Amino acid sequence: MTPARLLQCCLPLALAACKNEGAATVRAAEDSGGSPVAALTALPESTEHAATQAARLTFLEGPATTPDGRLIFSDVAGNQMLELVAGAPQVFRKPSNRSNGNMVGPDGKLYTCEGNEGEGGGRRIARTDLATNTVEAVTDAFDGQPYSNPNDLTFDAKGRLWFTDPHFGTDDAIFKLPPAVYRIDDPTAKSPKVVRVLPAEAIKRPNGIAVAPDLKTLYVVDSHPDLGSPRKIWAFTLDDAGTPSGQRTLVDFGGGRGADGIRVDADGHLWAAAGIQFPRGKGEAVDVVRPGVYRFDPSGKPELYVKIPEDVVTNLAFGGPGDKTLFVTAGRTIYKIDAGVAGFRAPKRAPP
Repeated sequence: MTPARLLQCCLPLALAACKNEGAATVRAAEDSGGSPVAALTALPESTEHAATQAARLTFLEGPATTPDGRLIFSDVAGNQMLELVAGAPQVFRKPSNRSNGNMVGPDGKLYTCEGNEGEGGGRRIARTDLATNTVEAVTDAFDGQPYSNPNDLTFDAKGRLWFTDPHFGTDDAIFKLPPAVYRIDDPTAKSPKVVRVLPAEAIKRPNGIAVAPDLKTLYVVDSHPDLGSPRKIWAFTLDDAGTPSGQRTLVDFGGGRGADGIRVDADGHLWAAAGIQFPRGKGEAVDVVRPGVYRFDPSGKPELYVKIPEDVVTNLAFGGPGDKTLFVTAGRTIYKIDAGVAGFRAPKRAPP
């Protein structure tokens, strides 16, 4: 296992710097015969001035790798999808209808959760033919009502599509469906049947989702930022039909920022992106869950932590040679980790 390595694909941001004031401070220290470094380190942190976030210009999410080695991911704040080409980001699709989670399905096409975090959200599951870049809707409503904010998705060993639909981004008044988890047994069908498998009573704010390679366990992240709300990874027993039961806590992140995206490897271990560096509200403490990637065994026992030096660690995907590289979206940066084990990928199926 190697530490997370930075991929040089940070999106360019304008950084403000108080050059004149800083230079004056250094010059004053030099003029007085002191060390410039000592003068800087001796400065106390200001109690009168505080930097707060004025705007989030990029928010990377949903990395997906293709069988031919491409890496595609979402910039939710920028309303675009990007592709890493020769170490630099290029626009894959813009606007992206507020794309979030992505994954290549067994048919070789890219499936995307189009959410509602900002204007122009698609509120659907979309599918892109990577050969032609043709985009079509897989599903955009349940029981005649549009989805709220599709967030993340996964495929299991049978090729079934699972996705989460929380309430994120906009006033809940516009949402007609409660938060839920859905399953599509044949996502390639012309009018696929969608089944609601977990209602809001089971999970308050469903986020990341994964299914064990042996099809016996469904994992769902519950990531609610409010005080007293759950920040957990739940586990459910699955029967042959894909019906979950036996809800139990796999991981409880307590008062910290819990998991966001999750993925399973070929050995059935669970990898989770979690943690923050800066406060985001009263419900998520900074010093509880360190930002990075965590690995758990199937019982929820923590096995590994890889530090990610970024504020919000959002999602992850296996790819690279042998599917043994873990690509991680965090803030405005993508990292990669030599996982030492192949990620689970649903068996290929010929498209209809």
